[in-house]
Amino acid sequence: MLSDIRKISSVLPHRYPFLLVDRILEMSENKIVGLKNVTANEEFFNGHFPHLPVMPGVLQVEALAQVAGYFVLGKPGNEGKIGFFASIDNCRFKRPVVPGDQLRLEIEIIKIGSRLAHVKGVGTVEGQVAVEAEMKFMIAPEI
Repeated sequence: MLSDIRKISSVLPHRYPFLLVDRILEMSENKIVGLKNVTANEEFFNGHFPHLPVMPGVLQVEALAQVAGYFVLGKPGNEGKIGFFASIDNCRFKRPVVPGDQLRLEIEIIKIGSRLAHVKGVGTVEGQVAVEAEMKFMIAPEI
């Protein structure tokens, strides 16, 4: 384990119930891997859907984005900054994510500039792709 929830919380501005990364497993020069443990206690399962709990796709994409944010906002000079979505492209959902799943969140860094980051993300469960997307983020001072 590279980073636990305390370290993640020191970099990302997100908090309960919107912090969707439990652990950072790996990080290299252009790749980061995080983990989201999906439990039946997640607040969103109360409404999505009570009879068939499925993690909303938008939250799967957000979990990918938070792992990317950890990478980008953890860089020297980005302390205290925040990332905002600029675009989401080629987003696909390939399998449902349900309580009990571990969503492995892999981010490949395509480019990071002083004000914009471009990444490709893939979320898998037991080796099967659940979600994939290309994302761009605006890096801005905290507002």
